[in-house]
Amino acid sequence: MDSVQNFPFMSILISLFSGPLCSVLDGKWAKRVNTAVITIIGGLSAAVLVYVVRTGQAFVYRMGHFPAPWGNEIRVGVLEAFMAFFFCVIMLLCMVSGAREREEQIEDSKQNLYYVMVNLLLCSLLALIYTNDLFTAYVFVEINTISACGLIMIRQTGRTIEAAVRYMIMSLLGSGLLLLGICHLYAVTGQLLMSNIKEAVQMLAAGHQYHITLMVALGLMSVGLAIKSALYPFHAWLPDAYGYATLSSSAILSSLVSKGYIFLLIKIFYRVVGFELVMESKVANVLFVFGIIGMIMGSVNAIRTDNVKRMIAYSSVAQIGYIYMGLGLATEAGTVASIYHVMSHAATKSLLFVAAAGLTDASRGEAHFKDITGAAYRNKLAGVAFTVGSLAMVGMPMFSGFISKLFFAQAAVGHTHKMLPTFIALAISTVLNALYFMKTVIRIYTPVPEGVGRKVSIGEQPAKSAALVCFILLNLILGLNSDPIIRLLQGGLEMFD
Repeated sequence: MDSVQNFPFMSILISLFSGPLCSVLDGKWAKRVNTAVITIIGGLSAAVLVYVVRTGQAFVYRMGHFPAPWGNEIRVGVLEAFMAFFFCVIMLLCMVSGAREREEQIEDSKQNLYYVMVNLLLCSLLALIYTNDLFTAYVFVEINTISACGLIMIRQTGRTIEAAVRYMIMSLLGSGLLLLGICHLYAVTGQLLMSNIKEAVQMLAAGHQYHITLMVALGLMSVGLAIKSALYPFHAWLPDAYGYATLSSSAILSSLVSKGYIFLLIKIFYRVVGFELVMESKVANVLFVFGIIGMIMGSVNAIRTDNVKRMIAYSSVAQIGYIYMGLGLATEAGTVASIYHVMSHAATKSLLFVAAAGLTDASRGEAHFKDITGAAYRNKLAGVAFTVGSLAMVGMPMFSGFISKLFFAQAAVGHTHKMLPTFIALAISTVLNALYFMKTVIRIYTPVPEGVGRKVSIGEQPAKSAALVCFILLNLILGLNSDPIIRLLQGGLEMFD
């Protein structure tokens, strides 16, 4: 076995054990450990990505070298390595950009606890990406949930505590449905490893056995993960959580947490029940319908709010709808489009939250639209960054959102019943996106008298400025250099089975 094949398991262990380590350190040292951990794991993930691209084959790592059902294993291909690397890049930029806000908004005695939660969150995301065991995935889903709740409520305001309670209630409902689905599968297959479950499911499907049970299991797991990833109408916790948490928490929650659940759902579709069974089921149709509803209603709610951070939060509801609409097409092209939109949304929504924080800094900390008028003149880099993020969300050429919407449209072409609804939903959602994002861009570039707010220079907040530049470049890379990325995703999906 090549040494690089140990890196995924090492990454999970490093992030897992760095959590307890940070709990006994002070805030400054915990921050340094967290930064080092994310950087090291990003480097290890990059090495794994290069390795699997060169070999062209996925590999399996058995922990303890015991086969199923006694042992556990992780499975790594191009898609897993690429997503792990991408998630590390986004998390590092989110943490760098929100350093000042964390120091101001979190009590000194709780600074190290914040990094405990971030390290455990990274561990759970890596485990969801790499694991080949369905019950292990469930365990780390719960770790992900607890860590996310900690990130939401550590600021200790009424709204964040309320949002964390809402999130916990909805997540427990989703987790319960996911566990019930896993129990149904285990009852009829006797397996927990994903690849073994798939073999058993294919044998049962070929023999026309337990068809209803398999459909129920697929439905329970799909709905459970949809609830946990805030698919409309299970999004009530999201606006307060994203709008009032610390900057790093808002950026991480919006760009990464829900994406871990979505990635697990894609693994279930391909590696657990088999994509053929998904295409035959009605589950995809349900996800398609609720995805379209989320695309529209998320944007409608964003138009109605008067707070820029809550507007970005409601926009996330719409973007989650895009992803589920693509999965609901039940085609490989739709899945590739959804995975690409996962990346596009992660890069763009983090950019928007960081840029919005820069605009509010220039508006005496106020986030209401009347207060951020002219803020782009007071913080020029934040104004440019917010404009770039807005154009990406609308779907303008050159930016990542355009590629996502283009691939969604292409994936729907030729689909008997879903092509027209997809085109109509894309058109309506794009118009609604333009209404609230361009309205905000116009407002921040509306001149106001001198003395309103305060000017923020690039040098005043170098870390945040550097993160904004990196997010802008990442968005342009996804928008202008999409072909190799799409080929990488397609190749990764082919070896995903």
